[in-house]
This record gives sequence, structure tokens and C-alpha cells, in this order.
Amino acid sequence: MLLREARGSRSMTEVAAVSGVPVETLRKIETDRIATPAFFTVAALAASVGLSLEDVVAYCTDAEPGESLSA
Repeated sequence: MLLREARGSRSMTEVAAVSGVPVETLRKIETDRIATPAFFTVAALAASVGLSLEDVVAYCTDAEPGESLSA
């Protein structure tokens, strides 16, 4: 999963503290117990691990990062 890979060696607690997202929510997202987290949760977590929202969208749509998603 993209978030887990981007978190690297940082603990869930550290990422949760930086993002403002509860550690239990992060745990549920990483273990697919929350399949569709809220946009602002995704945005906060992405920012805390250095991912752009474009990176997240590309991962979710199988597009290349930086590739235009419009037709």
C-alpha cells in the first residue's frame, strides 16, 4: 500500500501526530478496515509522509505520477 510504503521507518504514532489523524484511524486505513477514508484524512496523511495528492490519485487510478488524468 502506498501509505505504508511512504511511511517508511516512521511509526504510526509519529505519522498520526504529525497529520492530526488518530493512530487507530491510520491503523485501520493501513489494514484496509477503512476502505474509503475521508478526503481530508487522506490529504493530511499524504502531506505528513511527503506524498502529493497527485501521487495518491495516480496510485489509485494506475496512472503515472505527473500524468494528466483528464481525457
